[in-house]
Amino acid sequence: MVDETALLVADVFEAAGALRRLGEQTAAAEGLTQARWQVLSAVSEDSLTVPQAARRLGVSRQNVQRVANDLVALDLAGYASNPDHRGSPLLTLTPRGEEALARVTDRASKLNRTLFAAMPDEEIRATRASLRRLLAELDRHEGAAGKR
Repeated sequence: MVDETALLVADVFEAAGALRRLGEQTAAAEGLTQARWQVLSAVSEDSLTVPQAARRLGVSRQNVQRVANDLVALDLAGYASNPDHRGSPLLTLTPRGEEALARVTDRASKLNRTLFAAMPDEEIRATRASLRRLLAELDRHEGAAGKR
């Protein structure tokens, strides 16, 4: 008997790996790494502290701190004072960072349109809905496991 759930999990991991590799290539074409792209994106609408950005991205604060420092050194981001917490400045995009993010986002959008051209919109929506349900169940499970 075939375990469809195990096959689905394997497919999701395979897709995640392929999308990560594609993301690295897309970011590299614009002089970024995928990690830098993700942090730029995370703080693009609202300036965030490093811990807030880490929570949003689901990665460690130390990892985001390293990437944030790189972005500041490259003049793609800067630190601004945080009126809510003097010891935790807000990471904000510089005009150069906004331009870099716009370029990589545009490149990714074009690539996504090509990549998904053969899939009807309803199939993409249905797949996304299934993944969102799976993520909700994972969140619920993680929350329940944390209370044990």
